[in-house]
Amino acid sequence: MTVNRQDLKNKRRIVVKVGSSTLTHESGKLNYYRIERLAMEIADLANQDKQMVLVSSGAVSAGMGPLGLKERPKAMREKQAVAAVGQGVLMHTYEKMFREYGQNVGQVLMTRMDAQDRKKFMNSRNTLLTMLDMGIIPIINENDVVAIDEFKIGDNDTLSAMVSSIIDADLLIILSDIDGLYTANPQTHPDATVIPVVTEIDKHFYDIAGGAGSSIGTGGMYTKIQAAAIATSSGVDMVIASGTEEGILRRICQGDTVGTWFTSKDSNLHTKKRWLLSGSKSRGSLIVDKGCRNALIDRGSSLLPVGVRAVEGAFCEGDIVNVVYDGLVIAKGIVNYDSEQCAAIKGHRTDDITDILGHEGVYEEVIHRDNLVAMQ
Repeated sequence: MTVNRQDLKNKRRIVVKVGSSTLTHESGKLNYYRIERLAMEIADLANQDKQMVLVSSGAVSAGMGPLGLKERPKAMREKQAVAAVGQGVLMHTYEKMFREYGQNVGQVLMTRMDAQDRKKFMNSRNTLLTMLDMGIIPIINENDVVAIDEFKIGDNDTLSAMVSSIIDADLLIILSDIDGLYTANPQTHPDATVIPVVTEIDKHFYDIAGGAGSSIGTGGMYTKIQAAAIATSSGVDMVIASGTEEGILRRICQGDTVGTWFTSKDSNLHTKKRWLLSGSKSRGSLIVDKGCRNALIDRGSSLLPVGVRAVEGAFCEGDIVNVVYDGLVIAKGIVNYDSEQCAAIKGHRTDDITDILGHEGVYEEVIHRDNLVAMQ
């Protein structure tokens, strides 16, 4: 596959995600210099007729300063209380700085519930697209104040990939405290180098991804690989780069070789499949064999029971489940049978379903291809 960084020049709808470690000093307080440089770069790209979206971490960190906290709170209710203070501080800072560069911004707070329900997914999509059409730069964060575990997205890397899929973005840029995906952990392998391009995300890249990169942020390289899988499966290119480097957004968008570029797959996904990728929370997993994996990924087939090797979790008919091969989620889909039925028919031919389940065996497929989206 031939890839050319110059292709990034033509990306118009761009999502930028910035982490807490980039926005704050080691003290935990906001780094106004970096925030202003970020606002200036995004505003300058907007002046080039690009539609810009900012997914920003930092609500908890922004609340630490006014409250005199030295360490990030660990209890959920304390995080939510600090975030309630910090969201106002952070948004006021962004609004002031973007206004100086002639840009209007609007705050959008999301939870997984906003994307998990298809009606709310479409409402979120329509609102964000309307904001972009009106020349407003959406500033998005997870609604930490009200989010509970059931509906938490968990990290803003995943949130940024979800948003990119929801709005049909062309490019996702994740700014972090590391300047790309390395061949190994650079802290323990001084000879490790940045991987410039990743055209296919396989188990190898998850294996070399480390844990959380700093004490302030919550997302490590592993979550960024997961975000890349969502984004690229949705037809969105993604770049991981250093948020501390001057002019980094401009350099990426002019095709310079910086950071790690994850190339997108050719994709023209229906909004239903974008919803599956971006908003859905899986209730369980179906472990499949290699032949099944190849049929799903290479030929776009439905998932048949003969290829299922194991069933994990408890789920109902109509729930969304992960399809897993070799420890990786390779697809997501809406299942036609509950977990007990799937366990009963796994490994069997389609013709055997009615004999095993009786009158309940009304579907030939465990997941029909129309309700399944590949992630490889």
